[in-house]
Amino acid sequence: MGGVLARPLRIGTRGSKLALWQAAETARLLAAAHPALAAPGALETVVIRTTGDAVTDRPLYEIGGKGLFTKEIEAALLAGEVDVAVHSLKDVPSFLPPGLRLAAFLVREDARDCLISQTPVTGLADLPAAARVGTSSPRRAAQILAARPDLQVVSLRGNVDTRLAKIAAGEADATLLALAGLSRLGLADRATALLSEQEMLPAVAQGAIGLEIRADDADTAAWLAPLDHAETRHRVVAERAMLAALDGSCRTPIGGHARLVGDRLVLEGLVVRPDGGDMRRDRGDASISDAAALGAEIGARLKASADPRWFAGPHFEGPQAGGMAPGAAPKVSR
Repeated sequence: MGGVLARPLRIGTRGSKLALWQAAETARLLAAAHPALAAPGALETVVIRTTGDAVTDRPLYEIGGKGLFTKEIEAALLAGEVDVAVHSLKDVPSFLPPGLRLAAFLVREDARDCLISQTPVTGLADLPAAARVGTSSPRRAAQILAARPDLQVVSLRGNVDTRLAKIAAGEADATLLALAGLSRLGLADRATALLSEQEMLPAVAQGAIGLEIRADDADTAAWLAPLDHAETRHRVVAERAMLAALDGSCRTPIGGHARLVGDRLVLEGLVVRPDGGDMRRDRGDASISDAAALGAEIGARLKASADPRWFAGPHFEGPQAGGMAPGAAPKVSR
């Protein structure tokens, strides 16, 4: 596309440092792909405060509902107040509001979680007995307790800088963060240890940035087309299809990660009882053209093999209420 814009292309984003980095990266890529968008004033960033940003004193699953970091941005998109919404794709529910679609996916960063600890360790196994690990993610909490039922999971929320500061202040002995977020902020050296997918399966679409638009906005879709990364699209389509098939509550600990191996897409999925005492893990592979079908199949198998109560909302109080019994080992089924 080219020519003169009638008005700026408006980019909607949250106001956190990481979200603003992602919006700026989107703007940079747009300007590089289209000379018309490199002109002064051609792109405008609109910061939107979300429920997840406003409520910081409780775990997200206690606030209720899904899309706590996306609803207000999507409302602005539907109202025509912005033209494209930039999301950390892991925050985007598997079912979008009517009238919206994901138009492009930027190149994905490393999807792994990393451990930030006050003492040098190589993984969860090295943490001291009864160490306090701060997280408000049900997925992370359940996998922590599955691996180390002696650890204490304590609630810890906030943006990247806030959580790093809380660890430095001694509010917990360690925490887990997405390596992608640290890398984008130039803080990858703060990671004490990288956790393998076997030790901590990432969240669905972790490390990916999704660009959402109105479904009928062909002009914005054309602007975004050069930014779409095919490999990332195939991987996140499979992961999000798995998430849709599982359709868990906001308290259901779910992990999923797809990767390309040769010309095959390999997807691994996980669902865990919130206290870490039981889990189901499955994997499969397919051609990239069957990404959505692969995700749906893995999700259906996981859901069929797991306790239905894991998907029903606040059935378990979660690890903060006591976790597993001392010395108990989690059950793992494939």
